[in-house]
Amino acid sequence: MNNFWQKLARPIFALAPMADVTDAAFRRAIAKRGKPDVMFTEFVSADGLALAPEAGRKKLLLGLIYSEAERPIVAQFFTSSPENMKKAAELAAKLKFDGIDINMGCPDKSVEKQGAGAALIKHPERARALIRAAKEGAPNLPISIKTRIGFNKPELETWLPEILKEKPAAVTIHARTRKEMSKVPAQWEFVKRAVEIRNENQSSALILGNGDVKNLDEAKRKAEETGCDGIMIGRAILKNPLLFLK
Repeated sequence: MNNFWQKLARPIFALAPMADVTDAAFRRAIAKRGKPDVMFTEFVSADGLALAPEAGRKKLLLGLIYSEAERPIVAQFFTSSPENMKKAAELAAKLKFDGIDINMGCPDKSVEKQGAGAALIKHPERARALIRAAKEGAPNLPISIKTRIGFNKPELETWLPEILKEKPAAVTIHARTRKEMSKVPAQWEFVKRAVEIRNENQSSALILGNGDVKNLDEAKRKAEETGCDGIMIGRAILKNPLLFLK
């Protein structure tokens, strides 16, 4: 497997996938003016790719456009269907993405109704099946996860070990529950705890923290304070497109 994650210098700085924001044009512009270490596509429906009529599928495929300047570039998918996850992973491999990320943190109700996004926190066996399916569909690509510290309450102690059993390459922890959305300050003590859980489980998965980080100086401090391998930054890029310029 070509696991680019293990080749990156620590701490890793990643641009978060944000729906209706981080499309191909946005990412290309950012890559020219201070590129992060890792970039992600907006999340794409694996169900839609597998089941939508041709016109709908063509529209979804626009979300998987990328340029060479963005590498390493990771395709992010959401679904609750292992079968469709496998098909999406096969497509990502065919399109020569550098990795695949499974969204297990989105709080959008329409996504949750499909049993995807943050809803997977309530169904760890299904979440694990999705990781296995992605690996089966793209055995040569590293599989990462983006999730939260819990659904209605913090539950990293039970949730994270379940994910780690499937040996993902990296897990990004958004330091809030699904219930909290982005309405409360990110609780970075849980990122530190995620690192401890990773170590206790003797996992090689990288842990990235996410939530309220405004600049690279703060990102470096958060990485040092929590021991995490990297920081994912989202909304702050909207105020400062040069955020990742080193």
